[in-house]
Amino acid sequence: MKNPVGPILRMGDEIDKVVAAIEDDNPGKEIEVIDRGSYVRVQAEDRITLTQETLRAYLGADYAIRSLEAIMSSFSGRIITTSDSITWEKVSARRDALAGRE
Repeated sequence: MKNPVGPILRMGDEIDKVVAAIEDDNPGKEIEVIDRGSYVRVQAEDRITLTQETLRAYLGADYAIRSLEAIMSSFSGRIITTSDSITWEKVSARRDALAGRE
């Protein structure tokens, strides 16, 4: 995979639901899940987005996207957070977009 980006999550009860939410928020994108025992690497090429709305559909209406930080031990790529989403993208994505190479 070229330019893999995404979260690295500590193993726990929520992992399967978080992965399902990531897959739902990124239709048509190949999401690779690598189980390393104590953690799971979730990655796709160039860009992944996860929304609070989708997380809540899987984890309950009161689940706040900022709660993901408690199980996200690391990530690859650049991370962009808003009040209702997290996006992981390749480091050069902004530079490429400005140059018209996206």
